[in-house]
Amino acid sequence: MTAIDYAIVVAYLVGLVAAGLIHRARRDESAASFIIGGRTLTLPAFVASLVSTWYGGILGVGEYSYLYGLSTWLVFGLPYYIAALIFAIFLARKARESEALTIPDRLEKTYDKRAAGIGSVILFIMTVPAAYVLMIGILAEVLFGWPLWVGIVAGTLFSLIYVHFGGFRSVVRTDILQFGLMFIGFAVLLIVAVTEFGGLGYLRSHAPADHFTWNGGNSGWYVAVWYVIAMATLIEPSFYQRCFAVRKVSTARNGILISIGCWAVFDFMTTSCGIYARAAIPQLENPMSSFPELASLILPAGLLGVFMVALLATVMSTIDSYSFIAASTFGRDIVWRFFGVPDGRITYWTRWGLLLSTVLSVAAALFFDSIIDIWHHFGSVGTPALLVPLFTSYVGKRRMSPEWTAVSMICSGLLSLVWLLSKSLMVSGEYWFGLEPIFPGLVLSLLVFMFRARSIE
Repeated sequence: MTAIDYAIVVAYLVGLVAAGLIHRARRDESAASFIIGGRTLTLPAFVASLVSTWYGGILGVGEYSYLYGLSTWLVFGLPYYIAALIFAIFLARKARESEALTIPDRLEKTYDKRAAGIGSVILFIMTVPAAYVLMIGILAEVLFGWPLWVGIVAGTLFSLIYVHFGGFRSVVRTDILQFGLMFIGFAVLLIVAVTEFGGLGYLRSHAPADHFTWNGGNSGWYVAVWYVIAMATLIEPSFYQRCFAVRKVSTARNGILISIGCWAVFDFMTTSCGIYARAAIPQLENPMSSFPELASLILPAGLLGVFMVALLATVMSTIDSYSFIAASTFGRDIVWRFFGVPDGRITYWTRWGLLLSTVLSVAAALFFDSIIDIWHHFGSVGTPALLVPLFTSYVGKRRMSPEWTAVSMICSGLLSLVWLLSKSLMVSGEYWFGLEPIFPGLVLSLLVFMFRARSIE
């Protein structure tokens, strides 16, 4: 990093805060305005915001593509395209037409306040952006040489300044800027890598042979697990929030379909760059740093700064979005719904929720040492609890009773959690019966639905 690279990074950070602070929410701004921007989201803003928000795990993608090559597309690409397509076809329009502000609103309308409360707690935990906070700490370590914990705290606080003041409109406005930067940065890195090293022939001769197999050397069972984890997309709060926020009903469905194409293009660039990193730097100590290490190796001054900004933009766009979703879940879905605070105080408590989610994010980021583990563990517990009750609240003619919905959510989540913890209890270091924890909880949830759901006609 040279002076010009640091100047580019500083210019980005200043521009980001300036863009985010253009709109400052009033103290008495309504929940609908602060949480979903008054339902005024347009198609271009929808696409830019959703694409950048849902791709914050850039260092996790770098870690996986460095270790396992092309199978990254089958693990972190295809299953999520399929899930997003299902969401677009079955849920997007209905979510907007529901006129809800949050997912727990839908749970309360379909079931009862108890289901909304359970869902609120689960969603709050799932949206705490620990994985992305860990990534910002690693990037700060690479960029500035700071200790990891300093980078985690400083990067997180900086990412949330404008969210505190501007709410959802600030999140979307900064997402648009970050959307463009993330594509430009990785296009630059890939083009320079091809120019510097050559094409597919170079990769095949320098990267491990497993990197060009469908599973990357992992078991087929391991790959299959991610197709189930990807079903968490059907309960993905950032999808619902943006569907709730659009101006036109058709924007929700069309926006997701366009976003899938954008993710496919970006996946091609990131997976390719990860394999180039493995080929060029085969003994890298920390695979999570594969992208910045490759950039440092081959990019000249100026372009290196552009790429580092792309990494920051990709991660920060997700930190601010998820932190805000966690905050609004706390302020509206927990405090307002269960403690009876006036509507005019929701914005106030949402800002306190932002502080709480920040503290929990930092604590979790310092506890875990793998981005992929955070995704795996949180998704394995939250998905079984929410998937069936939320999906069937929009689709189909059968519903569980409120009582059985609560039983399903609590028991399936707890079962997956216990199963997850079993790995640390087993001498072999494996889960009970070698079964991934998402499956027992999901099977239990489906069984409760099969035997206790009744026709609503």
